Amino acid sequence: MVIHFRDSLDSIAAAQDELARSQLGAIVDPAYTFLSVTEAGLYHLTAELARAAASRGGSVGDDEYTRALAERARAEKESAHVRKRLYPELPADMPYVSFYPMSKRRDATQNWYTLTLDERSRLMQAHGLTGRRYAGRVQQVISGAIGLDKWEWGVTLFARDPLEFKKLVTDMRFDEVSAKYAEFGDFYVGKIISV
Repeated sequence: MVIHFRDSLDSIAAAQDELARSQLGAIVDPAYTFLSVTEAGLYHLTAELARAAASRGGSVGDDEYTRALAERARAEKESAHVRKRLYPELPADMPYVSFYPMSKRRDATQNWYTLTLDERSRLMQAHGLTGRRYAGRVQQVISGAIGLDKWEWGVTLFARDPLEFKKLVTDMRFDEVSAKYAEFGDFYVGKIISV
């Protein structure tokens, strides 16, 4: 497994070209690729602003909502927590890595995209609380691939002990958001090595 974190698609392409021309590139044949961008979900923020718009008699997307969203999103982007999500660094003390793609379910009776924004926000907040129980043992990188890949998101996990992946994913599968609305691709697990 090869993971590239770069600041642009052009930088990703350059890294792929460099790998292809290397000694390693001469002996490996990629069986799967996944392209995505890091992102920080704003469910809580957009749900809050939608409630505020409704309470003042406005609507999602009106001028006041759009202005408030731009201000709040700018402030969120500058927070240390969000910057860490948007610009991840490989953790030096967590050599094991797991990657899997996922999408939200769109079945007739379980369609994520037909839920209200408040409901999606509530479900994602509960999901996040489960993940936070693994803080310090697992570091995650969530990336969005809508329009770039068949799957909607990529989840990359790092840990000192690979069994933490099994524990975390098992716990997450019992969250309502995963149990009802998540579809998972193949899981890839490896250990970071020096080149």
